[in-house]
Amino acid sequence: MPTQRKSYSRQFKIDAVKLVTDHGYKISEAARNLEINPNLLGKWKNQLAAENDQAFPGKGHMAPEKEELHRLRMENQRLRMEHEILKNRPKGVYLSL
Repeated sequence: MPTQRKSYSRQFKIDAVKLVTDHGYKISEAARNLEINPNLLGKWKNQLAAENDQAFPGKGHMAPEKEELHRLRMENQRLRMEHEILKNRPKGVYLSL
């Protein structure tokens, strides 16, 4: 039977990181008290330091930069497909897209 992954709220993650950054707990000590893996707490700490307000956007949400990058990649893929179709059309046939 598959095990369900635990999910933590954005506020929980921020509060957990604050134990380390503001209150002087060691990562291992804070993680043990919160019953989470120390590597996970370290990851949250690094993510909060790097992304600040954009950290932990939530399930299914992306940071604005990542969302734009995803949109541009999808557009690029579509344009490449259109280019490939036009490149492989028979001679003398003109399509308007």
